[in-house]
Amino acid sequence: MQFDSSLTLLNLDTPFLLEKRIKLLQAIEKEGSISKAAKTVPMSYKTAWEAIDSINNLCPSIVVEKETGGKGGGGAKLTKYGKNLIETYSILQKEHEKFLKQLTSLTDFNTGSLKSLKRVSMQISARNQLAVKIEKIVEDNVNASITLKTKSSQKMVSNISTNSVTALDLKVEDEIIAIFKSNNVMIATSQLLGFSARNKLEGVIKTLNFSEVSCEVVLEISTHETITSVITKEAALQLELKVGQKVFAVIKSSDIMLGN
Repeated sequence: MQFDSSLTLLNLDTPFLLEKRIKLLQAIEKEGSISKAAKTVPMSYKTAWEAIDSINNLCPSIVVEKETGGKGGGGAKLTKYGKNLIETYSILQKEHEKFLKQLTSLTDFNTGSLKSLKRVSMQISARNQLAVKIEKIVEDNVNASITLKTKSSQKMVSNISTNSVTALDLKVEDEIIAIFKSNNVMIATSQLLGFSARNKLEGVIKTLNFSEVSCEVVLEISTHETITSVITKEAALQLELKVGQKVFAVIKSSDIMLGN
């Protein structure tokens, strides 16, 4: 047994984006005709027109531009807003499916109880969580090397178990989260060629926060993308770190966890 449900978006408690309406919008984008799109879904021509009117009325911008009459029974095309709406719904649908899959794995259907509800909404204490895209996956019987690309197009590599790749259902082009602790991030003032750590991310020091024994280094690797490192105060002084200085965040591939 498994959980299953459709994703519906509401506006003022009124359903306006249902799975069938999304299919209608996708068909309009492909066919350029309301009548052809209605047959594809399928639904009646009248129902299709009513659905489009409802969507246009409930959205802040026009989703479908319509043309009445004509041999095809009325032409139509999606606006830029409409195309973005479909793309957003597709992303939400994928996340919705992941949640249901996770919920299924956490449920004991023999007793009807959840094994651990907390795991569904688990929070991560690791300071660094970067949105990345999978570029390459190399697996053997035990381990996997995952090549990742950050928003700033810098490369990272994470080494995890092959079982974890299967459990997370990781695939090339997937957008996931790279997670690592701040005390696992070393700071270098040069690229350290020949150093064993595979991940060397270039950035600029945004802030330095000293305590009696440690120093928190916030490194900006791109606009709205930062990495936090906690090193000893002594190390920060020896490196003569300064705000605005270009440095490298060095992270072992075995210290990078992945989540989706």
